[in-house]
Amino acid sequence: MPGPGSEPASPHPVPEAGPAGRPDRAVVRDALGVGVAVGLSGFAFGVTSAGAGLSLLQTCALSLLVFTGASQFALVGALAAGGNPFTAAAGAFFLGTRNAFYGLRLSQLLALPRPVRPLAAHWVIDETAAVSLAQPDRRAARVGFTVTGLTLYVLWNLTTLLGALGAEAVGDTDAWGLDAAGPAVFLALLAPMLRTATERAVAGVAVVLGLGFLPVLPAGVPVLVAALAAPVVLWCEGRRAGRTAKGADR
Repeated sequence: MPGPGSEPASPHPVPEAGPAGRPDRAVVRDALGVGVAVGLSGFAFGVTSAGAGLSLLQTCALSLLVFTGASQFALVGALAAGGNPFTAAAGAFFLGTRNAFYGLRLSQLLALPRPVRPLAAHWVIDETAAVSLAQPDRRAARVGFTVTGLTLYVLWNLTTLLGALGAEAVGDTDAWGLDAAGPAVFLALLAPMLRTATERAVAGVAVVLGLGFLPVLPAGVPVLVAALAAPVVLWCEGRRAGRTAKGADR
């Protein structure tokens, strides 16, 4: 996991497994549920990637080496739209930077041995972070992270291969409407994460920016422009909170 040097002291130490910890069976059950449900979405990525013109080897390499669904879908989506490869890669990289922030928190939570950290870092994604952070103690978090990561990695890569092979078998993916599979799965994964009004506002502004600039900017660039939604909404929220505080003081 990210974090060179000695393990930083946390203001809220994570307890080791104790009497309040969850049974391993319950953690494994939840982790398997997440891993299987999301891992099957790799089929949609395989289909989408093949439809974008990537070879079987390129498609499988993306899942093996990148292993972050949002970035993979963004990359092949931009390429399918005729975008510049460097622009497409920039958009995918931007989406993947959130995993670095997960890693900062998980390095304290899991406290894995140094030799294991580089390997574990490859599994730092939305799902493993969510399952790990939901656990009450370090042992349960480690079990949840490992089971989720292993299940999701194996299934994602297997279904990516099957999706790419299936796309080659059916021929023109546009004729079957399979080019819509990637965006549909991406939205299905994103929607449950929008829990607060601020998050929904960011998503709404991002959609407006992305669609608004789609006709006038090269493919892949509107995704980068849509990233401005977060600072814009947060700035507006800060201004509103400031006005509310001033009104309360009067």
